[in-house]
Amino acid sequence: MVDLRPVAYVIGRILIVLAILMLAPAIIDWRAGLENGIAFLQSAALTGVVGGALTLATGNALGRAMDTRQAYLLTAAIWTLVPFFAALPFWIGAPGLSLNNAYFEAVSGITTTGSTVIFGLDALPAGMNLWRGMLNWLGGLGIAFIAMIFLPLMRVGGMQFFRTEGFDTFGKALPRATDIARQLLFVYTLLTMACIATYSAIGMAALDAVVAGFATIATGGFTPTDTSFNKFGPAAEYFGALFMILGSLPYIRYVQLVNGQAMPLWQDSQVRAYLRWLAYAVLSVTAWRVWTTGDALEPTFRQALFNLTSIVSSTGFFSGGFPTWGGFMLVVAFVVGVVGACSGSSAAGLSVFRVQLVIAVLRREIRRIGNPSSVDPIRYAGRPVGEDVLDALILFVSGYILILGLMSVAMTLLGVDTISAIFAVWTSIGNIGYGFGPLVERTGTFIDFPPAGIAIMSLCMILGRLGLLAILVMVLPSFWRR
Repeated sequence: MVDLRPVAYVIGRILIVLAILMLAPAIIDWRAGLENGIAFLQSAALTGVVGGALTLATGNALGRAMDTRQAYLLTAAIWTLVPFFAALPFWIGAPGLSLNNAYFEAVSGITTTGSTVIFGLDALPAGMNLWRGMLNWLGGLGIAFIAMIFLPLMRVGGMQFFRTEGFDTFGKALPRATDIARQLLFVYTLLTMACIATYSAIGMAALDAVVAGFATIATGGFTPTDTSFNKFGPAAEYFGALFMILGSLPYIRYVQLVNGQAMPLWQDSQVRAYLRWLAYAVLSVTAWRVWTTGDALEPTFRQALFNLTSIVSSTGFFSGGFPTWGGFMLVVAFVVGVVGACSGSSAAGLSVFRVQLVIAVLRREIRRIGNPSSVDPIRYAGRPVGEDVLDALILFVSGYILILGLMSVAMTLLGVDTISAIFAVWTSIGNIGYGFGPLVERTGTFIDFPPAGIAIMSLCMILGRLGLLAILVMVLPSFWRR
């Protein structure tokens, strides 16, 4: 049997921190004379009691190292149980969502998806909008920790390629996990502060700058307004695109940068491919739009840059009329959303690293058609890629495509139109947050989806954030046997 005490202890500590953080929006709403502050206090009390009970009951597990199965259970618990407690303010206070919708909103925040079922964000209490931004920020930080430390251990989707002694990732050996976590927190906080300061400098109101800054660096997509970045000027779109790109680069490179190693960032094959592919997408959509409609070049380029960056980085902001451009744009958006950004960041999707390896495998197999007896090992960044990595990669990509198809069919069986169904699953499993289709057009939210469809999207967001198979493996009896 698996010893659940170390997992429960960590979850308990996380819930205590979550309860403490709920006090910040509670104070803001209380000082504004809003009763919504009471909802946060009630949520904090319940979350703190449960977290404290778990911590006290499992305190004897303190200091015990986790094995691989416990790492799987911990990551699954973070993305399934913690959102339930994070959803309490949405359920108890404004806007008074159903438990199903409140859970969806919290899952969307913590997985940094950015989809929402709340219409009327401008009228929400300031504390509630701040809480949504905080969930994005906390989720992005947690994802960065797990992507750098846990996923290589869990061997999810070929991520074991990044697991080497002393966290030596394409460079000199880095400090162990504790030091990496400390430096990651420093970098993440520094990027967030720079983003918020920039947004404030170009004229955003304080709440808008803070919430959008939290969501930008976390590639989360929540804003305190229904119109997303349409509320802000052109400068916000350019700076937003810049910080979304920074937030979707591998955080291990920033940690190396802090340690005085600048070259790994510039030499990273994944980073170069990511920026190159994004440039191709933006330029092609801009040229297509200008050529077919005669729209002015600058606003067309700006909207294409901002929105495609939002999609490929799995952020979820939108601006202008981009969601209605249709045609060629939809094809490009779908493809870049599936590809996603860099492994080791808070962005989601297949990731550039995995797509690069898939392309390399396809090229090898094509060469083997003419020369079946050739020995042609796959290499990435000068290092050989083991067959175990390639097997995990193929399994991940196959699972991604299979789940995307099955969940889309399930959506249509609920009466959802085909376009809305496909893009709802696409945006959920890719943690993109960007909506297309008739059911999204009325409000720009997912509020018009049936309750069962909302539940499916919540499941897809969790599956996408956990690397799909990391949660499915736990249904196997062999997982629970030694």
